[in-house]
Amino acid sequence: HSLMILRHGHVVAEGWWAPYSSEHRMQLYSLSKSFTSTAIGFAVTEGLLSVDDPVIRFFPDDLPVEISENLAALKVKHLLMMSVGHAKDSIMILEASPSGVRWEKTFLNQPVVFKPGAQFMYNSGASYMLSSIVKKVSGKTAHEFLRPRLYEPLDIPEATWTENFEGVNMGASHLRMKTESLAKFGQLYLQKGKWNGKQVLSEKWIAEATSKQIENGKNDSSWGYGYGYQFWLNPPGGFRADGAFGQFTMVLPEQDAVVVITSESIDTKAT
Repeated sequence: HSLMILRHGHVVAEGWWAPYSSEHRMQLYSLSKSFTSTAIGFAVTEGLLSVDDPVIRFFPDDLPVEISENLAALKVKHLLMMSVGHAKDSIMILEASPSGVRWEKTFLNQPVVFKPGAQFMYNSGASYMLSSIVKKVSGKTAHEFLRPRLYEPLDIPEATWTENFEGVNMGASHLRMKTESLAKFGQLYLQKGKWNGKQVLSEKWIAEATSKQIENGKNDSSWGYGYGYQFWLNPPGGFRADGAFGQFTMVLPEQDAVVVITSESIDTKAT
């Protein structure tokens, strides 16, 4: 659908394929997760929470009758690095919650069969919980929380983000914005949080979020080179925000470059 390449802070190539255009808000799928992580980063920097906070602390009204040892050990950082300890991705279970049952309650009632932090397993439900935590500590949705901190400094006025029936942004997906805005997001991370001479996002947070926090494979595919805080590490170096069907904001520090791709390919390995 679109391609934009930045080098040394300048656009060196860009293009859109009809019916898409530079004004089209792209469906980001799981690339949205990196924005959820960024919201957590702002909240951590402002002292609203710590990545070492227990998840159960934020949801006292949604806890199961018996809190297992593993659930008690689940921390915010485990949500960020996709090491919750569930046996499978929980997002479809959350979406199938009975009418009126909070998704947080459904999540916290899922068996935590492995010790949190012990192993990687991609879990979109974890990203939803991060979005919910942002709302808990700030009183604002992740989208509204990001507005003055990220969208306004980077001039991203067009972004929209779907909420569930509780008024919580989906966290794992459903964020939409222009290709150029994705490029700005990547450039901010490439510049270690600086924008127009101002430190917008903590350099310390960016270093943590984009470093390998957990092993996630054997380097046998583009997904097996390590995972940070809702960011993937790239085979050739650097890191990326990554969404289904070919949504990428790739940051390549050694090349001082950002590559943004949006598409709708069923086979992203082949393309």
